Amino acid sequence: MVKVKVFDSTEARSSKRKPLEAPKTDAAAFYEVVESRRSVRVYTDEPVPEPVMRRAMDAALLAPSSSNLQVWEIHWVRSNEKKEKLAKYCLGQPAAVTAQEIVVFVARPDRWKTNNEHMLSILKANPDAPAKALQYFGTITKLIYSQGPFGMFRPFKYLWFSLRGIQKPTPREPIHLGQMATWAHKTTALAAENFMLAVRAEGFDSCPMEGLDSKRVKSLLGLPRRAGITMAVSVGKRAEGGVYGPRFRFDSKRAIHEH
Repeated sequence: MVKVKVFDSTEARSSKRKPLEAPKTDAAAFYEVVESRRSVRVYTDEPVPEPVMRRAMDAALLAPSSSNLQVWEIHWVRSNEKKEKLAKYCLGQPAAVTAQEIVVFVARPDRWKTNNEHMLSILKANPDAPAKALQYFGTITKLIYSQGPFGMFRPFKYLWFSLRGIQKPTPREPIHLGQMATWAHKTTALAAENFMLAVRAEGFDSCPMEGLDSKRVKSLLGLPRRAGITMAVSVGKRAEGGVYGPRFRFDSKRAIHEH
């Protein structure tokens, strides 16, 4: 059963916290995985074992999720017929055509209410669930993510957040459907990265693909209108010519800023 401990900022600052030893890790092995991961565009014919795919997808679901609402789906396209269509809808790029496996990461902002109720049911079944966690999923998430019938809550949320924000730090979004989509895509992208690192740790390779016909992919997968395609990820064993040159990144000073 899930147990949740919630602290407010006052408790966190005032309490004398004892250290808690975290699980041991192998930093060198982690950085080796990160540094060896490349976007591979051409794969060999070597199949990817099913247990490898399942472990990698399970690792994806361990990614952090905003409010733990887990508004993501992973669609593993396994039938040859659908895989051929999906490769075509990925614009026929080699990373899709030569892939042994393709999964599609889908953001589901429309599932937040269902997932919120599921979280509440888990907490209510746990006699040790703290009242603050029940309050968060019973009240706060509904205030944050609800749009109201036909979006009627949006102008009131914008006004209330703006006025409240004059005097104290206040979350400013998500207010409208576009911001809800962004919120869901951010969470789903975290899951996709976990998946790709897990694939590399297993000795295989991947390539994230945003170049695709999202309308046709959604139709192929039977997805509703508000579902969003975050990316498709191909999987296989890298082949000669599959890595297009040395990795190139801008100088870290362009991206890392210290304050």
